[in-house]
Amino acid sequence: MNRTDFRFAERLRVRWVEVDLQKIVFNGHYLMYFDTAVAGWWRAMALPYEATMHDLGGDFFVRKASVEYEDSARYDDQLEVGIRCERIGNSSMLLRGGVFRDGRLLVSGELVYVYADPTTKRSMPVPGPLRELFLGYESGEPVLDVQVGTWDTLGRQAQPIRQAVFVDEQGIPADLEYDAADATAVHAVAVNRLGRAVATGRLLEHAPKVSKIGRMAVIRALRGGGAGATVLQALVDTACARGDREVLLHAQASAVGFYLRRGFRPVGEAFEEAGIPHQAMAVSL
Repeated sequence: MNRTDFRFAERLRVRWVEVDLQKIVFNGHYLMYFDTAVAGWWRAMALPYEATMHDLGGDFFVRKASVEYEDSARYDDQLEVGIRCERIGNSSMLLRGGVFRDGRLLVSGELVYVYADPTTKRSMPVPGPLRELFLGYESGEPVLDVQVGTWDTLGRQAQPIRQAVFVDEQGIPADLEYDAADATAVHAVAVNRLGRAVATGRLLEHAPKVSKIGRMAVIRALRGGGAGATVLQALVDTACARGDREVLLHAQASAVGFYLRRGFRPVGEAFEEAGIPHQAMAVSL
């Protein structure tokens, strides 16, 4: 088993609490590492687990878990925990995992899940669209479709995301969140392969040859999974295609690192907007 066998891997750092009297990771914690990586695997496929299971009317239950130890991780080790779907039966699936340090396999594991009715716990066939999504992801297919268009065409999908993120989570008044600029902006919405909208943003004409990105929002369950970066790139590409020379945005302080990694640079001093610290940023096209 090699690290390259896995499209997805969760990065973890061994904590003090996970080390036993032998000064190595206690054996039972590797199951926690695999479980953490499985959650990341769902996120990498742009699938919010709870909402997806609710929509499909079933849930996955662990039937069997096995772990094989080759070597030990130690305190402060930086690990990569790979997860892949190796096989899907009628009502079950086998996930294979590997814990790697510097590319070397330390621990391997197998997790068998059964898809079942969440109330009766009776097994059910794995839904066809979910089966296709798992297999498609492992074969390298994209997990998101980004749609770009007007508020009339995309507002129905974008509005619930913005409501949940800006109004419900951050407490921004609705009369500040929704404005007349929506009608003239170019909007982008990222939709997963089961048809759920998971991220959005908009692009405004700010000045001649200068655009401004705003209202960037990703549903809570998928933050850090790449959906925001996909929407951002779609908006930057749109600005580039229409001949803009620069794209501006007002980044919330917590998101400055996200934009720095994508080529944006800070402009001026930090400021407060809607009661939240922001930083103006820009990128040249």
